[in-house]
Amino acid sequence: MLAGLLLAEAAIHDGKQVVQTQSYAPFARGGPSSSEVIIGDEEIDYPRVTKPHLIVALSQGAYDAYAPSIRRNGILIVDSSAVQTFEVESSHHRTFPVPITDVAVESTGRELTASMVSLGIIAEVSGIVTRNAVLRAVANRSPKGSADVNALAVEAGFAEGAKLKESGELSHE
Repeated sequence: MLAGLLLAEAAIHDGKQVVQTQSYAPFARGGPSSSEVIIGDEEIDYPRVTKPHLIVALSQGAYDAYAPSIRRNGILIVDSSAVQTFEVESSHHRTFPVPITDVAVESTGRELTASMVSLGIIAEVSGIVTRNAVLRAVANRSPKGSADVNALAVEAGFAEGAKLKESGELSHE
């Protein structure tokens, strides 16, 4: 949820139009949740994502629930630390396994920062928001005492996103 809010705020800092929605199961901490962010240069006239361009799946449940909805030639980033069963080869979309949770633990010592690593990957891979805007949003909106660790995780995500871009596999959009 926080990563989606931060992505939306970063887009606002960059002068974009934004809609952000979220859903979660409040009865079970750690239960299923999702955050949808629509970013554009024009006014957004429908507040729900119907065919996402990019999905990050941090759990098997998220992969199973959301991967089928990705648009043709979309980008699916799968946390290979947490998602055990996923389709790497697809004629419909491009899947990129990244050990997001492992990167979070290596960079901050905390699994909880995996969503911040994801935020950095999204920003770097998509180019939809600037790094400065993301870091500004992290500084402004992180819960008290967590801005520095969240910034470290986002930076680690930027680095992972840069690796994906350098591989050349993202260039055939």
